[in-house]
Amino acid sequence: MIRTFPVVAITLRSLLDQRRFWLMVLLAAVPALLTLMGRAFGEADFSERIFDQLMVQTVLPLVALIFGTGALGSELEDGTIVYLLAKPGHRARIVVAKGLVAAGITAALVVPSTLVTGFLVATTEPDIVGPTLAYAVAVAVGGAAYALGFMTLSSITSRALAIGLGYVLLWEGVLAGLLPGTQTFSVRQATLGLAEMLGANGTEDPLDATTSVIVLASIIVGSLVLGSWRMARYQLRGGD
Repeated sequence: MIRTFPVVAITLRSLLDQRRFWLMVLLAAVPALLTLMGRAFGEADFSERIFDQLMVQTVLPLVALIFGTGALGSELEDGTIVYLLAKPGHRARIVVAKGLVAAGITAALVVPSTLVTGFLVATTEPDIVGPTLAYAVAVAVGGAAYALGFMTLSSITSRALAIGLGYVLLWEGVLAGLLPGTQTFSVRQATLGLAEMLGANGTEDPLDATTSVIVLASIIVGSLVLGSWRMARYQLRGGD
């Protein structure tokens, strides 16, 4: 029978024992480090730009991409997934467990980074406290949507990392600016919309609150459903 805890433990060990984890720790720390540098060189006008333009647009999707694709994709590629799939039980538990780990590690990096960055900015801009909390919640939810979406993508194709990077850089980075209609299908814009709904006010043209919640919820639930369906259809070869 497939048990949830061993799957969580295996996934945690896989993601935390890799060099990429420490690289993501450094990436998540960039907003706080830049804020410190800004203070050292007399730059005081960070406001909410550092959350909008750096955390949500760059750090969050990249961290979620690495952990999302690594949670399931690495085991599918090297074949070790067969040891889990060979056990009787509902394969959806594997997807849920790995999704929780990917989303949890993403949140564990970006939420504290957001809070620390906000605290540093608040030393000269006290009004940033409320928006900081709004962004902290938004990046946790947006990170879950990113991570689960990328995890499910890795169950469909071995090129999930490249496709996910293309989505972040091209769809969300380029097309969202040229074709406003594409923003409805952007996790980034939905995350900014959620932050706006919770009290942030530094975003430019975010999605409205209702659309943001629907987009994020649909991606989270849809990713789990599609990932579970893919695992249910995964066939073990005779030699496995």
